[in-house]
Amino acid sequence: MTDAREEDRRLLEGIRSWVEIESPSTDGDAVNRMVGVVEEALGGVGLDTERIPGRDGFGDHLVARTPWAANEAGVMVLGHLDTVWAVGTLEARPFRLEDGKAYGPGIYDMKGGAYLVCDAIRTIMEAGDRPPLPITVVLVSDEEVGSPTSRELVETEARRAKYVLVNEPARPPYGAAVTARSGWGRFRLRVRGRAAHAGSDHRLGRSAIAELARMIVKIEGMTDYERGVTFNVGTVRGGARPNVVPEEAEAEIDLRFADPADGAELERALLGLRPEGKDIEVEVLGGVNRPPFERGEAGTALFERAKSVAADVGFDLEEMWAGGVSDGNFTAALGVPTLDGLGVVGAGAHAEHEHIVVDRLGERSRFLLRLLGSLD
Repeated sequence: MTDAREEDRRLLEGIRSWVEIESPSTDGDAVNRMVGVVEEALGGVGLDTERIPGRDGFGDHLVARTPWAANEAGVMVLGHLDTVWAVGTLEARPFRLEDGKAYGPGIYDMKGGAYLVCDAIRTIMEAGDRPPLPITVVLVSDEEVGSPTSRELVETEARRAKYVLVNEPARPPYGAAVTARSGWGRFRLRVRGRAAHAGSDHRLGRSAIAELARMIVKIEGMTDYERGVTFNVGTVRGGARPNVVPEEAEAEIDLRFADPADGAELERALLGLRPEGKDIEVEVLGGVNRPPFERGEAGTALFERAKSVAADVGFDLEEMWAGGVSDGNFTAALGVPTLDGLGVVGAGAHAEHEHIVVDRLGERSRFLLRLLGSLD
């Protein structure tokens, strides 16, 4: 028991050191500080590293390969080093331990899981006991904002792989793996009407907010739980003053769907929205960002392999569908056997109570290490 606690503490100290390097997606320099640490760690144990320069203000992406059988299809281990938390969050909400849980911005999604990947690779390289398949680690810098600069890299590497393991956080409360995810789309709806004095010239105005309200009712009405389709109008902005008929308004819309065909259909429906009121202009921007991660036979077989490995380690691995998305959506859609949610146990992704369960760290580390060694 003492050895297990010491292993948990060792892993936690490493994870803490990564959490304390803040790396929000939209701050390329901040993410690159994190990329540099990981590049040095993986290169230092003998992996061949390649750093792909970022663009459009985003940070770099990192690819690291084990030096054996580099041209053979192997295991791609996928994750991200960016978080949703702005620089300065750590000062306001520092790392802390409480009741067996460790709290900190990005610790669950997904600094903890990314650290476990690198620690497993270090163990493999230091032991000199090569797994049957070569391993490629891909860690990107913009997953939290839709992977605008990394999707091509992820898909290119996935096409070379026999399996993809995604070390995104395990699903609460018990640490289930993810074998299916919704598809995702994001849209911005802009409405332009005509400003007018709300008292003297009200009839001359064309309210952008009123038009937006009508459209919101229409959009939310397309939610269909039976089909696995949800629309969420998550932000709304518009108007200037209470006594002015609002000339402009806009909303941001989140779309989730289970069937790829639904994604194309619903995207057309949103992009084709037209105003009901006179003298009003409507513009819809955006589209489907990630296809659904569907539960297929190859992915199911990979889960069964992982479940067997977990049993050997000493825990029961369950599987779940997740409404959230990951870069595993891209790899699964290509038909590459993909298993997601293999990272740390905890809860609170993107929330102030984000945390990991400390006494599950060693278990998850051993599980990942054995899983990498079992795939052939």
